[in-house]
Amino acid sequence: MNSDRKCPLQISGLDKPVELWVHGDGDLHVSKAIADTGIWEAFETQLILERLNAGDCFIDVGANLGYYTVLAANKVGPQGYVGAFEPEPNNFRLLLKNISANGVDFVDAVNAGLADKHSAGQLFLNKTNFGDHQIYDAGEQRDCCDIQLLNGSDYLQGKAKTVDLLKIDTQGAESKVIAGLLPILSQSGQGLSIIIEFWPYGLRKSGSSAHRLLDMLMTLHLPIHIIDHIAHQLVPCTEQQLREWVDMVDAIPEDQGFMNILLGA
Repeated sequence: MNSDRKCPLQISGLDKPVELWVHGDGDLHVSKAIADTGIWEAFETQLILERLNAGDCFIDVGANLGYYTVLAANKVGPQGYVGAFEPEPNNFRLLLKNISANGVDFVDAVNAGLADKHSAGQLFLNKTNFGDHQIYDAGEQRDCCDIQLLNGSDYLQGKAKTVDLLKIDTQGAESKVIAGLLPILSQSGQGLSIIIEFWPYGLRKSGSSAHRLLDMLMTLHLPIHIIDHIAHQLVPCTEQQLREWVDMVDAIPEDQGFMNILLGA
């Protein structure tokens, strides 16, 4: 039985009301938070809404059920471009449902993940956190499904020349995502902002590393801030400080410490 629920969002600063369909059963994280409170990641929500204007280009990698996708579409409008990439079929079903329910059918929703090259892949599924599906097998005996992976810059040719705001939350796949997007990001200049999960453990498990991800991000010459979602503030950070933190976390193999960072203005 389909147990999806429709929930009104409780967010200020939107031009019109937004309602989202969420998973009624199973997902104890994103869907539960939206159903209980009408919002997900309050500070990150604020950061994204503040950085988008009509006509902008927003890329949502790991779009899940479309929370940020729908908010961004309301800000940029049909004259902008919103690309939403979600490889897991059940999440993608809700993503499409939420795009339709909120009248933002101009969104380019893609049932695929982003990577450094076009390929087939597998997604290992979390039964209670539908935002924690992973492209690697962590030995937790998770069910898995076959997915498609796309090179982001190749896919975006003819759709967008530059990116204004990029959001990536892919549970350790961020290095491959950035590698594929680097050509278009490099030509986006100082108007680019990136909100990205920075999780050394997951990056190692996916065959990369936090240092390798930083190597690519630093070529963009953007300022770095740690997103303090508890104090609701941006904390300036240097490359050296981030690398020292990575070394500290990497020294303990089971340490799953992570942070979200903002690059750009």
